[in-house]
Amino acid sequence: MDPPGKRPGERGRTRATAHELARYEALFSARTRAMKSSAMREMMALTERPDVISLAGGLPDTTTFAPELYAKLMARVAADSTARALQYGPTEGMAATVECIVQVMAAEGTSVDPQEIIVTTGGQQVIDLVCKALIDPGDVIVAEAPTYPGAVPTFGAYQARVAQIEMDADGMPIDELERTLDRLAAEGRRPKFIYTIPNFQNPGGVTMSLERRRRLVEVARERELLVLEDNPYGLLRYEGDPLPTLYSLDAEAVGGRGAADLVIYLGTFSKILSPGLRLGWAVAPRPVLEKLNLGKQGADLCTSPVTQLFVSAYFAEGGDGGQPRWLQYLEELRALYRRRRDVMLDALAEHFGEHGRWTQPQGGLFIWATLDQRIDTTDLLALAQESERVAFVPGRAAYMDGRSGASSMRLNFAGVPDEDIREGVRRIGRVLREQVGLYGTLTGSSRAARSQRAPDGGPSARPARGEAPPAKTQPEPRAATGATERGELADVVELPRREEGAGRRRRDR
Repeated sequence: MDPPGKRPGERGRTRATAHELARYEALFSARTRAMKSSAMREMMALTERPDVISLAGGLPDTTTFAPELYAKLMARVAADSTARALQYGPTEGMAATVECIVQVMAAEGTSVDPQEIIVTTGGQQVIDLVCKALIDPGDVIVAEAPTYPGAVPTFGAYQARVAQIEMDADGMPIDELERTLDRLAAEGRRPKFIYTIPNFQNPGGVTMSLERRRRLVEVARERELLVLEDNPYGLLRYEGDPLPTLYSLDAEAVGGRGAADLVIYLGTFSKILSPGLRLGWAVAPRPVLEKLNLGKQGADLCTSPVTQLFVSAYFAEGGDGGQPRWLQYLEELRALYRRRRDVMLDALAEHFGEHGRWTQPQGGLFIWATLDQRIDTTDLLALAQESERVAFVPGRAAYMDGRSGASSMRLNFAGVPDEDIREGVRRIGRVLREQVGLYGTLTGSSRAARSQRAPDGGPSARPARGEAPPAKTQPEPRAATGATERGELADVVELPRREEGAGRRRRDR
């Protein structure tokens, strides 16, 4: 049946009119009022348009996977396991897939009990299942600022109140976390979990220091708080020494049993193999794992056996010199992404110049750029898409209040070729310079006021010569969502490292 208003056979999606929405309004659950679209999902359609350069999605480069190897592995699944591949599987995942996960985590220096692993339909499902198991409307989650844009609609859908902690160059400041926890305790609120991406944070690109990792685990143990460690990028390190996972530090603190009891680990094959497989996992304490299992039963019964068997066949592949093929492929990805990161950094220096600053990640897929403070990147995106056919994720998408991060953007360098990186950044830079010039004309100022970090780590604007810096005010929490009313940035650009005792403002959303 064709949608109303469409000619027979015409494809496409129409948005509901106000009249149509009114017919169903009384039927929708209260939860739907807190739901909002993921900024990344909204722009995924752009990847289908050859005229658009998208630096928006969290895309790895799947063109690097050899088609002949894909065909070989699928043929092996068909020859050896057709009946199993086409059948339901166990909710917790197939044993062969779990063994692959054990290998991946061992490569990160983390030993896990296979009995404490659940295989999921992508890493995104772990966030959803954890919220389903732990969050009632109004419960508190503590997260970094900015945070993973894909987590924002999930937290909102479960009606959580999110306290976001501004990051610096070493990730989430634990002294600020403790002050936030103290304040919440004084208000009679106890967070259900702390959400963090410690390695090459999405979208910020920064990595939590070893000192802060250890202290975060200590704080979680002292206060009996769960931590959700989201680690899609840990094996995509291009520079520096690997750091231990929070899970391994928690397991170390437990003692001889070898399993963490407060850290829930989230992993995925999306970034080290393929997002199209929709294959992730969680490692969790047994009581939490049981609830995740029940939640998954109600969601999708099981993760696709076809993709699970594909992964197990892939991990059985030997490479040159006896090294597993998957590890060789990982090395190839690291080299490719390192080069593309450098290409983007060079392009940003050339085309953004004095109008922006950006992180220089040691791994992962993203660069976080903060522009002239007068630029709203949501508006800039609309102009860039319309006039230049280029896309990025605006900074507001990484904040629960939808207001902060207004002058920032997330750029993906992994999923597009070198020439598209250069051209995409050039196009954004052209729109950026036009907007800065326009603002300068309107205000009669030739000097762009660029955003920068204040000495205490809080966001501020650089004042014009002879002017006093803007006064700092403490945000008032919004009653419904815990979001702040102001639209200040919480960027992580070229931030100074500091002692944990130094003062810092916080943002509670």
